[in-house]
Amino acid sequence: MTGINCGQMIGLQRLHVRVPASTSNLGPGFDFLGLAIGLFLDASASEAPDGSSTGHGVRYLGLADDGCDGAAWPPEDDLVLRSLAAYEAASGASLPKLLLTIRSEIPVGRGFGSSGAAVAATLLLAASAHGASAQQSGCGSALPREALLALALQLEGHPDNGTASLLGGLTLAVPTPNDAEGEMAIVQPPVHESLAGAVAWPDAPLFTPEARAALPETVAFADAVENPRRLALLLEGLRTGDARLLRLGVRDQLHERHRRALVHGSDAAVEAAYRAGALAACLSGAGSGVIALGPASSMERVASEMAACLRGGQGRAVPLVRSAPTVETQEIVNPN
Repeated sequence: MTGINCGQMIGLQRLHVRVPASTSNLGPGFDFLGLAIGLFLDASASEAPDGSSTGHGVRYLGLADDGCDGAAWPPEDDLVLRSLAAYEAASGASLPKLLLTIRSEIPVGRGFGSSGAAVAATLLLAASAHGASAQQSGCGSALPREALLALALQLEGHPDNGTASLLGGLTLAVPTPNDAEGEMAIVQPPVHESLAGAVAWPDAPLFTPEARAALPETVAFADAVENPRRLALLLEGLRTGDARLLRLGVRDQLHERHRRALVHGSDAAVEAAYRAGALAACLSGAGSGVIALGPASSMERVASEMAACLRGGQGRAVPLVRSAPTVETQEIVNPN
């Protein structure tokens, strides 16, 4: 319940954060493995001008592939506004009235965590605004990143993308609602410095509800047994950069074959990635995008070859993002 009024934030200043996209699953890490990749969402927050409408506001500029440049959604459907409300409810603080500006290069509905990045960015800005206003008004302290991780899980419903966007690197996040120490247990295994990524996506999105609906209600015992074996190989391959372990480890038995059937050309894209020099390739999250890992020198070609297999395909080589995003304070040169 909100109630502590934090008053003003930072005067003629703006908060800015750049949050990475993420791929999830990487085959056998279904619904708990995330990896931060170099597609980015930029978000800024400043105090809304006097006389503006009540409540927080949000502007969208150049959202990738969503056709909504400059558009707004009803407040009850807007993920950014919902994230601000969730932060206020969890912290008990009424933030200063904020105007957020969002610009994203993350394609929507392609399995690269566009919503997870938006949630992560909003929560980080909310915590920074809370901290800045608390210094002036003494209205309590900002929520720590551990609490933001729990909020991201509540807003997203699954822990993989939001966790990777908030922490960077490779994350294994397991919800533990009955554990007194917290709502998630998180492990951050190392990833070999030689590894980079390539992503490609078709012109048609595949949204999570449709991808979930394609999954069977039960799986064969042999498939259930095989997946943790593959995950062990994958994690060691990511740690060492070992080509054989990566290729063996990325193979999934639970979800990927069902989802690839929904994405025309995805099988060909994965095969093309290996021919072009990838060490591992699979659907990114629920799709419709695909991701490959391998040496940075091969990733431009891998991205191009994968994109050529997808309808209206686009592809990019991307670095792996290994550090957590931080909020910066910027001066507003001309507030008018």
